[in-house]
Amino acid sequence: MVLDGGSDAVTALELDVPRSLDRSPTPNSQEIIKDPVKYGEFIVLGYNGSLASGDRGRWRSRLALYKRPNGNGVRPDVVHITSTPLASKALSNAEQHSVSYTLSRSQSVIVEYTPDSNTDMFQIGRSTETLIDFVVTDAAPGNYPTGEGRGPQSTISRFACRICCERSPPYTARIYAAGFNSSKNLFLGERAAKWRTPDGLMDGLTTNGVLVMHPVHGFSDHSSPGTWREISVCGNVYALRETRSAQQRGRQVENESNVLQDGSLIDLCGATLLWRTPEGLDKAPTLKQLEVLRQEINAARPQCPVGFNTLAFPSLEQCHVVEQQQPWVYLSCGHVHGYHRWGSRPEARGSTAGSERECPLCRRVGPYVPLWMGCEAASYLDVGPPSHAFCPCGHVCSAKTVKYWAHIPLPHGTHDFHAACPFCGTWLTGEKGYIKLIYQGPVD
Repeated sequence: MVLDGGSDAVTALELDVPRSLDRSPTPNSQEIIKDPVKYGEFIVLGYNGSLASGDRGRWRSRLALYKRPNGNGVRPDVVHITSTPLASKALSNAEQHSVSYTLSRSQSVIVEYTPDSNTDMFQIGRSTETLIDFVVTDAAPGNYPTGEGRGPQSTISRFACRICCERSPPYTARIYAAGFNSSKNLFLGERAAKWRTPDGLMDGLTTNGVLVMHPVHGFSDHSSPGTWREISVCGNVYALRETRSAQQRGRQVENESNVLQDGSLIDLCGATLLWRTPEGLDKAPTLKQLEVLRQEINAARPQCPVGFNTLAFPSLEQCHVVEQQQPWVYLSCGHVHGYHRWGSRPEARGSTAGSERECPLCRRVGPYVPLWMGCEAASYLDVGPPSHAFCPCGHVCSAKTVKYWAHIPLPHGTHDFHAACPFCGTWLTGEKGYIKLIYQGPVD
């Protein structure tokens, strides 16, 4: 996947394959064609498998990173302490990657970066410039953004972060805060948190920060939430600041690194990304397997216990459209029904999905919502039956999957954390954040 600009760079992104595969085969490219090296995939939480307007080019709900034909990585080299006029001259050199740290109006430190052919660099951010490999937009909890999300209220940085992958096994992927702009410069202004490192270099943090959480024991039902950390421009690990944009950095965490693991979460202050390794994805279910699960539960012909009509989950392609046979659930008890109008509480009459209803079977009162299949396969821990649903959104998946995500705190705002549904981003509610579904019929 080469992204140096040009129309074929976009084509490579749309196909999720290296651009070298679009060329005529040569003796040296046969190995790439047969077995392209895949570093891993990023999945943006909250989109349930695709953007509302459809995945297009670099605007996607997930993106695979492949080995490039030639390494485009960079590493720090020469450090300059200079005045502002000289700094401006140095930054105008579009052939040289550099990071500029403004210490005052009269002094800047410029760290020049030299090419590193041993690594591949990928950039993520809100900017639509061609040097951004993965354009990420803001996603409000429970909503699907329209368009490309380039509104002025976005809290995602235009050049949010960069990923550097080693081109040799084991293809280690590392994350760094901030990315280079079209002039190959990374600029930290006077107000940005920055400091000198023991080795004589500079380091700093971006305005809203790049947070990373590595789950303990990886992405599995045996894992537990790790601790959220902040990643610096140089890839060092720090404890969180008091608030997201505070100028005082947290303490450095020496025994942790910026190496991404299967299940690592990256928060860009407006969007959270899940990193899956090729080994992890091999164990994850496929869309075909999710479709089989949907067909199996529909084949069991679950019934509404009151209306006695047969219920059926809509196809994965129609996972946002309420259909006549759609199953609905009372979140207070888990009893699954077809849609009906009875049982509304007097104070909630006139409202629809999510209103307070009284379950006809057990008389418990609570929200009454439609059920949907979770369509983003990479968010699943296993291929277990769709037996549980997140509260209050009603997205259905396996028991291990709901229990895992219900214990993962995701950043929100400047210092809050909330567990959320990975399929739509809605904050979880209730005692557990999920409910076991109780069907009427053979599927019980």
